[in-house]
Amino acid sequence: MRRQMVQHGTQLIGDALALTERTRQAIERIPGLHVLRDELLAEEASHDYDPMHVLIDVQELGVSGYQVADWLRSEHRLDVGINDHRRVEATLSIADDEQTTARLLEALQQLPAAARTMPEPPEVALPSAAELEPVIAALPRDAFFGPVETVPVAETAGRVAAEQVTPYPPGIPALLPGEVINQAVVDYLRTGLAAGMVIPDAADPTLDTVRVVRSVPTEE
Repeated sequence: MRRQMVQHGTQLIGDALALTERTRQAIERIPGLHVLRDELLAEEASHDYDPMHVLIDVQELGVSGYQVADWLRSEHRLDVGINDHRRVEATLSIADDEQTTARLLEALQQLPAAARTMPEPPEVALPSAAELEPVIAALPRDAFFGPVETVPVAETAGRVAAEQVTPYPPGIPALLPGEVINQAVVDYLRTGLAAGMVIPDAADPTLDTVRVVRSVPTEE
C-alpha cells in the first residue's frame, strides 16, 4: 500500500475525489435528497471534513435515515456508513469506480418512490444543547465502581448514572458515569432507540433499565 501510494497516490486520490464530486452532484439532483457540505464547513471539527464521506439528508422524503439504510441493505445489497433519524452516509474510497457509484445512484434514484410506501418514522425527541450539558455529581471512577443499582428507566431522572450510554451516531456518550440524568436525555435515548438508533454500550440494550449510583445513607 505504501509503495502504491508513493508511486500512484496523487492520481488515485485525485480520481477518487473527482468521482466523489460527480456522485455528490448526481445525488443532489435526485428529488428529496440533499448532500450536506457547506453546512459542515466552519463548524466544529470541520478541519476533519472528509469529502469522500457523502452525507445525505433524506428528511424531505418523510422517512428516517434508519429506514433508508435498512431499505438500501434489503433491496439493493448496499451498506452505508452511519445513519440517524434524518441522514445516511455513503463512504467512497480509491477502490470505487463508475460501476460501484452507479449502483448507489441507481438505488437512490428509486428511493423517492420507495419512500412513499414506507411507514411514517417514529419521532425522535431531540434535546437542546443546554439539556445535553451534563451536571457532574461524582467522579466517573467512583460512580462506575461504587455501589450501584439497576432501576426502571422511568425512575432515572435526577439519579446519577453509573454506566455509559452512547447513541451511534454520533458515537458521543449521552450519559457518562457520574452525570446526573435528566428527562430530556432519557426521552432522546428512548425515542431514538424506538426509531432505530444503535446504543451499543448500555448494560440493558433495550434501555428499559439503567444502572445508577445507589444512594448511600449519610452518617449523622
